[in-house]
Amino acid sequence: MAEPKPTAKTPPREDKHDSRRDAAQAAQRAFAPSLNAIAWALMQKQGRTPQDNEKMLYAAFASAFHYLEVGDVEHHQRAEWLISRVYSVLGNGREAVRHAKRCLQLSEQHADEIEDFDQAFAYEAMARAHAVEGDSQQSEKYFRLAIEHGRAIKDEKNRKVFEAEFKAGDWHGLASGVFSVER
Repeated sequence: MAEPKPTAKTPPREDKHDSRRDAAQAAQRAFAPSLNAIAWALMQKQGRTPQDNEKMLYAAFASAFHYLEVGDVEHHQRAEWLISRVYSVLGNGREAVRHAKRCLQLSEQHADEIEDFDQAFAYEAMARAHAVEGDSQQSEKYFRLAIEHGRAIKDEKNRKVFEAEFKAGDWHGLASGVFSVER
C-alpha cells in the first residue's frame, strides 16, 4: 500500500533515515565526552588492572571515533592527544609517538581553530611520547617547546590546568617537576 502524498493539511512524514541519523548523532554527542571521561578516570586510577588498561585504551579510541563523527578539528586534535597519553601511560612509545605526531600535525594545520593550550598540550604529548620511547633528544626538544607554549597560555585557569597535567604522570627519566610554567 502506497503512502498518501502530503497535502497542505498533512505535513510530510519525517524520513526514517533522517530521524535515525539525528538519533545517532545525538548519541555520539553524548558518548564522545562520556568515553573521554572514562579514559581520564582510568588513566588517573591507582592500581589499574590489565582489564582497566584495556578499557582505558578502548575508551580513548571510542571517544575519538564519536568526536570524528560529530566534533570539529579541536575535538580531533584533543582525541589524538588523549590516545597518545594513554599509550604513554601504557608504556607503548611507538604508538604514543604516532598519535602525538598526528596531534601536533592537526595543531599546526589548524592553529587558528584551536586554543593556545591545545598547542602546548601537543608539544607535551610529543615530549612525553618520546620519553616513553627512550628518545631523550626529541623528548627534551618538545619538553622545552611545551614549557614555552605553556607559559604563553593567556588564560590563567587554563595555564594552571596545563601545568598540573604537565607535572603529572611518568616522564621516564625526564625531570618534569623542576619548573613552573608560571610567567
